[in-house]
Amino acid sequence: MTDQHPRYEVNCSILFTELPLLERPAAARAAGFDGVEFWWPFAAAVPPDAEVEAFIRSIGDAGVQLAGLNFFAGDMPGGDRGLVSWPARSDEFRDNVAVTVGIGERLGCRAFNALYGNRVEGADPAAQDDLAIENLAIAGRAAARIGGTVLVEPVSGAPRYPLRTAADAVGVVDRVADRTGVRDLGFLCDLYHLASNGDDLDQAIATYGDRVAHVQIADAPGRHEPGTGTLDLDRHLGQLAAAGYRGWVGLEYQPSGSSADSFAWLPRERRGAA
Repeated sequence: MTDQHPRYEVNCSILFTELPLLERPAAARAAGFDGVEFWWPFAAAVPPDAEVEAFIRSIGDAGVQLAGLNFFAGDMPGGDRGLVSWPARSDEFRDNVAVTVGIGERLGCRAFNALYGNRVEGADPAAQDDLAIENLAIAGRAAARIGGTVLVEPVSGAPRYPLRTAADAVGVVDRVADRTGVRDLGFLCDLYHLASNGDDLDQAIATYGDRVAHVQIADAPGRHEPGTGTLDLDRHLGQLAAAGYRGWVGLEYQPSGSSADSFAWLPRERRGAA
């Protein structure tokens, strides 16, 4: 963060969805933001080169920084939440790593979110966790090549997703480091997901604030813009800053009206990174 205010950026997979995907970075820039992030923006783990080039061009033409990018996570609308621990689709994740990190290398993005994956019926949870450690280490080594970080995130609203608290996510990061020596992973602190799962935000930030590698926000309940729920997001962002966090803060909320109108809580002069 800067001394004045957090460095806000827009998640263009949940905001500006009224526009075609490739028009959203320019819409974020027109709204006053300098940065954007995306969930995996393609239908397949390894999309055609032309689709990758069009995505990269949309970011460059808009004049925004790509601040975060998810690895391919399966069918998110259908309930998938990542391939990292999914035995039948592990190869897809591994094939996707080079594509994701390659996009990051070209666009200056260094934060890559690896959704852990749901528990799979018939699969041993311990075996899934072992696979996750192996795959996260592979991703971490790839990200390290460009000075990047693989993010591990607790998620709400997905009953079969096993990472729910800050402690869960940091535990995975530590297990990868202990077992593989790969230390290029970090905790994605999404204040909405943590609050929705009943984690104590004050305690989580006090305990793990110095482990945070990326931050996302939405108000809770509802997952809408700040001011629509009960979270004291300004206070929590201040706590994260006091703990040393200086990175981007992703706006990952569902707008309660139009996307453009949902930024009324944030004066335009506070939307840019500078």
